[in-house]
Amino acid sequence: MLNALLLTAAAQAVTLSANNYRISEAVPVHTDHLLWSDEFDGTSLDKTKWSFDTSRNKVGWYNKELQYYAADRPSNLRLEGGHLIIELRTDSKLIRDFPDWGKQQYSSAKIITKDKVAFNGGFVEVSAKLPCARGTWPAIWMMPQNDSPWPDGGEIDILEQVGSQPNVAHATLHTALFNHTRGNGRGAEAPVPTACGAFHRYQLAWTLDSITIGVDNHAYMRVRNDQPGGRGAWPFNSPFYLILNLAMGGDWAAAKGIDDRALPQRFEVDYVRVWEMPDNRPAASQ
Repeated sequence: MLNALLLTAAAQAVTLSANNYRISEAVPVHTDHLLWSDEFDGTSLDKTKWSFDTSRNKVGWYNKELQYYAADRPSNLRLEGGHLIIELRTDSKLIRDFPDWGKQQYSSAKIITKDKVAFNGGFVEVSAKLPCARGTWPAIWMMPQNDSPWPDGGEIDILEQVGSQPNVAHATLHTALFNHTRGNGRGAEAPVPTACGAFHRYQLAWTLDSITIGVDNHAYMRVRNDQPGGRGAWPFNSPFYLILNLAMGGDWAAAKGIDDRALPQRFEVDYVRVWEMPDNRPAASQ
């Protein structure tokens, strides 16, 4: 999920679907050491693992997104049948009395593990079923724990799917020297024909030397730590935290418009699990 304002709609359309680091092979094997997980088996969100991010509700979210992210609002986020449900709704009349309301007409939720757990490498697997409606934008991604400014600190997009291109998984890395604003973003995409009707396993294998992203054990993107520029090319040697959210709108997700009649839409997550990868660095900090 991009974490900076995009320059123009034209630039966004060209760069957000980077498909220049494609591979097709099995995902790398992780160890048996489970570092962290959430199975969402309780009755409410585990606040020892997750926090709500509502920080930009008043001023508006990046990328021309149109949602208000609610906190502790069951209609937008709840645990149900062993799944995390993030639900996108159109209900401006119900949210307009919230003190941080920024005149949005859509409500949703965004949760993060920041300051609770962060990972410096590892194998992340998220079992999820995605929404499919024009304008929706579910994402599984990671940002640096140290609050480095974007894009210097890096960003790892494990999964994005936009309503303008349903049933396609996008994986992208952003760094100071490689990102959409420079026209040289690094990423790839893969068809997932049943992404909106079935659960799939979205996966990240992150080592000292490379980042590989795939779905259901099929890797479709790899970026290696082989470019000059130091941290500008590879800032992925420090802890990153996890993010789950469901956005609405923006030039990319709403390139073919927004279908209000299709709402509400759900982003369902069965589990999030993080295993150690077979390299020699510490992989988690809490």
